[in-house]
Amino acid sequence: MIRDQETLNILLDTVRRFVRERCVPAEAVTAETDRIPEDIVADMRRMGLFGFAIPQAYGGMGLTLEEEVLVNFEMSQCSPVFRSIAGTNNGIGSMGIVIDGSDEQKLKYLPRLASGEIIGSFALTEPGSGSDAGALRTSARREGDHYILNGTKRYITNAPEADIFTVMARTDPNTKDASGVTAFIVERDTPGLSLGPIDKKMGQRGGHTSDVIFENVKVPATSIIGGKEGMGFKTAMKVLDKARLNIAAVCVGVAERMLQDALRYAMQRQQFGRPVAEFQLVQAMLADCRTEIFAARSMTLEAARKHDAGERIATEASCCKYFASEMCGRVADRAVQIHGGAGYMAEYGIERFYRDVRLFRIYEGTSQIQQLVIARNMIKAAGG
Repeated sequence: MIRDQETLNILLDTVRRFVRERCVPAEAVTAETDRIPEDIVADMRRMGLFGFAIPQAYGGMGLTLEEEVLVNFEMSQCSPVFRSIAGTNNGIGSMGIVIDGSDEQKLKYLPRLASGEIIGSFALTEPGSGSDAGALRTSARREGDHYILNGTKRYITNAPEADIFTVMARTDPNTKDASGVTAFIVERDTPGLSLGPIDKKMGQRGGHTSDVIFENVKVPATSIIGGKEGMGFKTAMKVLDKARLNIAAVCVGVAERMLQDALRYAMQRQQFGRPVAEFQLVQAMLADCRTEIFAARSMTLEAARKHDAGERIATEASCCKYFASEMCGRVADRAVQIHGGAGYMAEYGIERFYRDVRLFRIYEGTSQIQQLVIARNMIKAAGG
């Protein structure tokens, strides 16, 4: 649902220019230093990119999901770490509060998230659990009007920069599934909360993850999102459709960038007296990339429009995330192949993208988890 095409076009043009003029030139230094230049982050704050999905009533842009997807198409045509720094503020780091938070929680946190004054992070995965919600071990024990949190979260995006964490913890120790899990808002400076070292990853240097450790962390009962125990995963499920669609959009944007780079190289690189772009087998790889990107873009927009029309899109969101992330990996592989030996060299940058995009098939639910979600929803819909 695009509410004002003219205004949206201005926003998309602004983001496109920002990516081209500010982010792309900084990709190499960001990878070398493992840090996004602070002036770029400051520009993102001024542009409102930390809060484009947060409602206007709380200082955000309040974009529809279709508009969000279109912005992510543009924002992701550079190293994905630039979008990632603001990603949790627009995604699961804030949407739980937007959807199920109390009025007090919304007023306290959403305006500051929207402005980028604070950065949100989502803490679910643990050393012994990820997709298996029943194995979650971080505990929250009630003591009067407070809870005491203990446990460790792993691979938490933006944890080193985060000011608040949405933390999933088990409030009912007798349960063995997600029904006993509650979502808490925990501020970074709460005594007992500490961070592990910044993780050394295969790719996405400049985008940080680390462990988040809770040792007798005391939080008020008012920090429960929505104020009710046992609703943590239900809250997460409500925002998961949007999260998966936005990851699909990111995959499309990055794939577009990789294809542009591969096409440019193929048109310039000479072999046997002519550009390699004239060779039919190279053309086949270019055509396959273009076709798959078009398919992923189309299905992602279609699912976003269904969501904006009020339809449930759990299956469609998983389809988009599954197809787009796998597509992005195939495009990366072909782009390296089109570059030939140069594709293996750091100076051309395509090997960095090859490493960066591998993560898309893992987080926000692995490809295998998406397959299970899709199939189980099909069986359920068929009455099985």
